[in-house]
Amino acid sequence: MRAPLTIERTMTLVLFMLIFALATRIPLDTDTWWHLRAGQWMVEQRQIIQGDPFSYTAAGVVRVQADWLSQIVLYGAYTLAGDLGLALFTSMLATGGMIALYYASAGSGYLRAFVMILGAATAAVFWSARPQMFSFALSAVVMLILALYKRRHIDRLWWLIPVMLLWAQLHGGYFLGLLLLYGTLAGEIVNHGLRSQAPHVIALPRLRKLALVTLLATAVILINPAGLRLLLLPIQTFTLGPLRQFIQEWNPPDLLQANVLPFTALLIVVSALLIARRRVLDWTELALVVGSGYLALTAARNIAFFAVIATPIVTYHLAALMQARGWALATVKRPTPGMIRLNQALLAIVALGTLAKIAFVMDAETVREAQRDIFPVLATEYLNREQPPGMMFNTYNWGGYLMVNAPQYLVYIDGRTDLYGDLVLEFADIIAAEGDWRATLADYDVKLVVIEPLSPLSLALQNEPGWRTAYSDDLAAVYTSLP
Repeated sequence: MRAPLTIERTMTLVLFMLIFALATRIPLDTDTWWHLRAGQWMVEQRQIIQGDPFSYTAAGVVRVQADWLSQIVLYGAYTLAGDLGLALFTSMLATGGMIALYYASAGSGYLRAFVMILGAATAAVFWSARPQMFSFALSAVVMLILALYKRRHIDRLWWLIPVMLLWAQLHGGYFLGLLLLYGTLAGEIVNHGLRSQAPHVIALPRLRKLALVTLLATAVILINPAGLRLLLLPIQTFTLGPLRQFIQEWNPPDLLQANVLPFTALLIVVSALLIARRRVLDWTELALVVGSGYLALTAARNIAFFAVIATPIVTYHLAALMQARGWALATVKRPTPGMIRLNQALLAIVALGTLAKIAFVMDAETVREAQRDIFPVLATEYLNREQPPGMMFNTYNWGGYLMVNAPQYLVYIDGRTDLYGDLVLEFADIIAAEGDWRATLADYDVKLVVIEPLSPLSLALQNEPGWRTAYSDDLAAVYTSLP
């Protein structure tokens, strides 16, 4: 029998339509493009990339292809529906993850919806058309499975094994799932050791099963094209110096920046609740909040993972506080026919508004104008029209775009920092026109340069004998060497 369309149920449906609308955005992330190019190559060649085929500076170098399957999915979405496909890829995974968190939470639909808004606003800062969306959605699924097991005694633990196996093919963020699993195990062991008064401590026999499933879920990660190297990838990534030097998302967030304020608020709220209810402290919750909070405070890209952890935990404590004080909101179990029609009308209005927002944002001309502000669209058209010869030096953020839209050229660099390593430092010297940049370009036999027109290198090339400005606009400049 279908559940009646109460106000509470209507509000929940409205919530997820609004989250879907929030997550549907023009794909402007610079990393999206090299993921698309990799997916295209694998579909066309019918094999997983081994040695790099897209650059001349890392030609043949083997990158741990942790995101091979998601790149194929991303390319499939782009092939089917272009930029709209990329936008829907993002919004579906974002909404799916938030739905999982909703069911992992506690309290009334009203309470959950209120906290979900804060959680979605926190995570949304890093929702984009990239493989990391799978890590967001799957970390929420793991959180749901653990919440069902710990709080409701519903056993879906065996699902963790195929989830982790799939995750290992989709994104290197699989280690976030391991942090959830091992953090839960450690927290529950401490709960027993310190005789925690928390209301939902996992009993020892059930904890042993969780330990077994966790070990099996860890083992299946080895079933991937890179084998053991995938398990070592997180360590290699976190120790890669250029990441923190040059990539903003790997640096600590500015807690007062407008789009980071929801994270700041969520961090304060969950911390205050854990302190206020310290007499029934659950060490698992503390371990997960502290661990994910540390990751988010040291690298902004982990803010979305913190939202996955903190959002359900906030609902647990708010629901308990409201129940203890008798603040439960009255709910209508059997709405009148008039109320049902009103709720249906509200859903129809919100659904139409969501579709209108998507149509407006994803209008072809709107997308093109937005991309012109970020990517060298017109400069790339010049490259394809004039076909200037020679090896190309390009700026870091445009490498992926050029790989897709001017594939006849090998790039100097793109967003795959884990592939290039210290070459990023060389790029920084060249783009700043510092050190022996002329000799470095000569060593690579560079005859073509595509960079920002106001960069130090651009200003230097304008006065450099043997170079000429072949094309320039407000965003990009193309320089070619004279014969």
